[in-house]
Amino acid sequence: MSRLETTAGQLVRRGFDEPERALTWLARWREGHQPLLDVLARAADPDLALAGLDAILDRRPELLDELMANGVLAEQLVMVLGASRAFRHQIAGHPEQVDLLAEHAVRRTAAELRHEMLTAVGADPEAAMPVAADSDGDTLRTAYRAALLRIAARDVSSAHPTEVVDDVAAELADLADATLEAALAIARVSVEGAHTCRVAVIGLGKCGAGELNYVSDVDVLYVVEPVLDEDGAPLVDTGELVRIGTRLASWLARVCSAHTAAGTIWQVDAGLRPEGNAGPLVRTLASHTTYYDKWAKTWEFQAMLKARPSAGDRALGEEFCAMISPLVWQVAEHDGFVEDVRAMRKRVVDLIPTDHEGRELKLGAGGLRDVEFSVQLLQLVHGRIDERLRLPGTLPALTALVDHGYVGRSDGAELAEAYRFLRTVEHRIQLSNLRRTHLLPEDEEALRSLGRTLSLEGRGTPDQLLLQNWRSCARRVLRLHQRLFYSPVLQAVAQLPTDELRLTTAAASDRLQALGFSDPRTALTHVQALTQGVTRQAEIQRQLMPVLLGWLADAPNPDHGLLAFRQISESLGRTPWYLRALRDEGAMAQRFATLLGSSRYVVDLFRRTPEAVQMLAAEEAGDHRTLEEWRTEMGAAARRHDDPARAVQAIRAVRRRGLLQIAAADVLQASTISQVSRALTDLASATVDSALEVAMRDYQGPPIAVIGMGRWGGREMAYASDADAMFVLADGGDADAVRNAAAVITRLRESLSGSGPVPALSIDIDLRPEGRGGPVIRTMSAYRAYYERWSSTWEMQAMVRASAMAGDADLGAELITEIDRRRWPDGGLTAQQLVEIRRLKARMEAERLPRGTDRRRNLKLGPGGLSDVEWTVQVLQLQHAAEVPALRVTSTQQALAELRKADLIKSADAEILDRAWVLASRIRDLSMLVRGKASDSLPSDVRDLSAVAELMGRGPSKASHLLAEHSRVTRRVGAVVDRLFWDS
Repeated sequence: MSRLETTAGQLVRRGFDEPERALTWLARWREGHQPLLDVLARAADPDLALAGLDAILDRRPELLDELMANGVLAEQLVMVLGASRAFRHQIAGHPEQVDLLAEHAVRRTAAELRHEMLTAVGADPEAAMPVAADSDGDTLRTAYRAALLRIAARDVSSAHPTEVVDDVAAELADLADATLEAALAIARVSVEGAHTCRVAVIGLGKCGAGELNYVSDVDVLYVVEPVLDEDGAPLVDTGELVRIGTRLASWLARVCSAHTAAGTIWQVDAGLRPEGNAGPLVRTLASHTTYYDKWAKTWEFQAMLKARPSAGDRALGEEFCAMISPLVWQVAEHDGFVEDVRAMRKRVVDLIPTDHEGRELKLGAGGLRDVEFSVQLLQLVHGRIDERLRLPGTLPALTALVDHGYVGRSDGAELAEAYRFLRTVEHRIQLSNLRRTHLLPEDEEALRSLGRTLSLEGRGTPDQLLLQNWRSCARRVLRLHQRLFYSPVLQAVAQLPTDELRLTTAAASDRLQALGFSDPRTALTHVQALTQGVTRQAEIQRQLMPVLLGWLADAPNPDHGLLAFRQISESLGRTPWYLRALRDEGAMAQRFATLLGSSRYVVDLFRRTPEAVQMLAAEEAGDHRTLEEWRTEMGAAARRHDDPARAVQAIRAVRRRGLLQIAAADVLQASTISQVSRALTDLASATVDSALEVAMRDYQGPPIAVIGMGRWGGREMAYASDADAMFVLADGGDADAVRNAAAVITRLRESLSGSGPVPALSIDIDLRPEGRGGPVIRTMSAYRAYYERWSSTWEMQAMVRASAMAGDADLGAELITEIDRRRWPDGGLTAQQLVEIRRLKARMEAERLPRGTDRRRNLKLGPGGLSDVEWTVQVLQLQHAAEVPALRVTSTQQALAELRKADLIKSADAEILDRAWVLASRIRDLSMLVRGKASDSLPSDVRDLSAVAELMGRGPSKASHLLAEHSRVTRRVGAVVDRLFWDS
């Protein structure tokens, strides 16, 4: 292999796409060019850098020695040439500018840049109104491009470009200020009467924020005032003043935007001024004040968020900013402000051309605008009362939002990192040709060069790494943008008047009383305990508290909810995720407030498991887990403990979380009564099944199955329901096996009913054969024998809702098959059996109704209550299920539906019974949730009854309406039950 081929191969590996051409150029240089070749190999485009260097050497051959002697010069020059065709042409036309790169480029101050630009146009930097030597803008354009070259050299020579992007953007903004100042000095040469006019150039957008791009329109606004004579009189009237000011502003814009042989600078855009392009180019301070007081729209104030004096009369500029700033920080109070800002962002995305989708760094989803809009919205909403957030720059404002608790630390760091990356990519794209663009190039070679400028790490080619990093960055930005920009907490804060956000003692006390807290003094102590101090927790609580109080006030019991919020907040202490999640996670805070102010049952569960607050972040609050999912989790939890007692506690802890999930969805009205009943049943079944496995760890006997009875077997459990059950043992064991199995059942029942931090589940076995006098467990053969000889009518009725629920599935199914032979008797009930059932119902109601209570308020045993509906339905099933197999179901509601289909009950009667059953079940469940304790009666406390009505969707303070509804429904049920149960 020849020396030429070997060298060409090396050049290809070092990034050269045209090695033969490169070898030709290198051959013109003397030996010892290896150090320079090493620098070229690090350039974004080594071929481009080499071609640019060769062109410069043609005009300045002595430069080669300088490059070999000065590593800084070589590094900066080569990196610029490899990153930018525009700078290659600029340096070729002005080879003397190479000298600007002989030393490490350093950040120059705004004052230094202003002095440099004004001196370049022959103006006195110390003058109050600097005037240029002549009107030729080419000297300014050349000076501007030279200054821009120094910034670019510092940028592209950095080993960590994203770490210097903030500083580069700030220097670009300072350079823009200096250039505007010099352009205004040139304008003063050409405009007659310029000395009579004070002009302030207000920087807006990225210029105002101090974070300008290499190539960007510079957004400005002009303010003019007359110069006063010695007596304080204006030198010109207002009409002449505006004419002169307009000419000065127009001349300034032409100087900056003109295309000449010396190049161009950038467009000056005054489109954000009052009335936009249709309005006058300049206004007096009084005219601006009138416009913003009376006519300005929301977006115009948002545009003024970044306003600052950029050039011209500094004092006048400060006066304008002092006038506009209070108006900016009141804009969030405007009706529909948040919606307007969100709609504006959506319009921007919708207007992106189809061929730009997937390449748009600035405007696309997950782009720069998503970061900027998120930060600005947070600033404008919270900055009303927190002046620490009133910063024009995106990254400084984001830092302030993080420092003061408005954005999580990790979210803020991730957002800042993504923003710096996107800005760096944007800068590199613009540097290539010094053109305004925010689109990733489509050309693979251009992508590769762009990727090389970013020092990306990982596997793959530079273009592959660039696309991977950009897509990952866009996904992260979009996720964070959606969390911050669409936060319900943010919207709720925006809807509150500023005075209500200032929680001074007097103001907070008045607001608590106005919101409906019954004890505002005690409530205020809770607020103060949570919000006082300088900790990050207190900062976040101060943000949350105004909106949280509003959400609590919308709940039935705000006083209890606020107390619970304080207790849970204090129990979680410095837990990092808690307050961050309330602030950031969708509707979590509002859900939490609703739960705390609505349900003592839920509050008690939260107190026992405060970490379960995290579950409220889930978008689908009404999605309940399946029986198998609960069994799997409980089984895994139990297997982590060798000690049976601790294993069952682990199972019960899972059940506690399950109860909380079900109850929370219920209070939030995300579940129907059928979904709640089924979810509670599945949870109970999984609990019994898993606990039975633990109780049988040392058991060696035959299999055991559990038959659910009552509401458990009917899969219609309520929050306060016991698990009515029978236990069956497989045949094949002796008397000892039966005793051992009975001991297992005893352990099972005791383990689940014991007191402690986990709600108990009582297993009631009174519905077993022979009731309380019968054995705890029987063999399969014993059940057959008993049902063959001794089964009573009440036992037949109890079997209507029997289902295999836990333990050995095959054994349970075997007993259910035997029960099916008994519970659906051929020919239905005999007259004597029907009499027995009626007599038993009457005796039960007489014995079980608590003395001294109003039986009409009893939801279960009172007239028209659950017992009336269920016994009527069960009698109809017993009478007709032998002939109508569809009636062989355990659910009351399902049986009613099948009775209607079979024309065994009138539709109107079925509807009355179903409505009554749902109403009583719902009131009983919600009474448990509201009061935190079980009861079969309508709540006697009107506040509790009102809370139940509210959770039923009847609206607040509807206790009397609910009582009237209950009375009306039960009367109708009574007529149906009299006809179908007592008189049939």
